Amino acid sequence: MAPEIRDLRDDDVEAVVTLSLRAWAPVFASFEAVLGAGVYRHLYPDWLASQAAAVERVCRDPATRVRLAVEDGRPVGFVAVLVHDESFDEPDSGEVEMLAVDPAAQRRGIGRALLDDGVEQLRRAGVRIVAIGTGGDPGHAPARRTYEAAGFTALPLVRYYRLA
Repeated sequence: MAPEIRDLRDDDVEAVVTLSLRAWAPVFASFEAVLGAGVYRHLYPDWLASQAAAVERVCRDPATRVRLAVEDGRPVGFVAVLVHDESFDEPDSGEVEMLAVDPAAQRRGIGRALLDDGVEQLRRAGVRIVAIGTGGDPGHAPARRTYEAAGFTALPLVRYYRLA
């Protein structure tokens, strides 16, 4: 059975933060493997705290629309979308800011359903082009497959790091 997709409520935020940390643990492990311990520790001295704060900030931002996938009354995934204002350099655009599915609910199409819902929310808001960013590291491979299957085109960008 497909999960219900609905708007975020204030009492959902804690569960969304918790599931996002479980979902992104492999991503941060991948970052450490790619960057090496020194650079990783400098960039992410406490990824759990910084990521939890980022998710909560997005969930509470009135300019961001957050939608949840819910099964048996509990959130199993979320998508956060933002319509860009006129100061942004991509006209009539919006962005999928965050997308995560609890590991226990992954590989069942929930991420794709949330992505499609987020794009639909942006389309209804008048957006003509949608952007989504992700990493090129192995931890983001499932996300890249989902985005490409949904018709997104990757623009390869490279960002290098080193300790000074």
